[in-house]
Amino acid sequence: MTHLQEGDPAPAFTLLRDDGSTITPAALKGRPAVLFFYPEDDSGGCVDENQEFSALAAEFAARSAELIGISPDDVESHRKFRTKYGLAIPLGADPERKTIEAFGLWQMKKLYGREFMGLVRTSFIIGADGRIARIIRATRIKGHAAKMLAALDEVLAG
Repeated sequence: MTHLQEGDPAPAFTLLRDDGSTITPAALKGRPAVLFFYPEDDSGGCVDENQEFSALAAEFAARSAELIGISPDDVESHRKFRTKYGLAIPLGADPERKTIEAFGLWQMKKLYGREFMGLVRTSFIIGADGRIARIIRATRIKGHAAKMLAALDEVLAG
């Protein structure tokens, strides 16, 4: 497991977006990026989180920030998910969990006394310089997108 900290360079990664284009740190450099990692397309909390980010997509864009949702689902699942809910944000597919693991988010979890490996819902703000500016664990889904927008404003204010 990778233990990333604010100030560290963002890990190298390559993801396919639901539109077929590729996402890499090099493609994001020069502007801030907000990467929010979520466990699964079309599941209750993940629908809510994606809809909240989608509702604020124009606010992130107004700050010249790239906003990308990332999960272990494949491109086709992402396409269906975006269409079903009319999401206004790009989704990165990581079915092999390489990016998820590079960010240290594939961890042991516990639910109702059962332990299992899973994605820990977390968001990152990557600065225009390619370094991690903020790491925020989504302990509450409701309001998380607004919390990330406020954190982005703090980062941009310096």
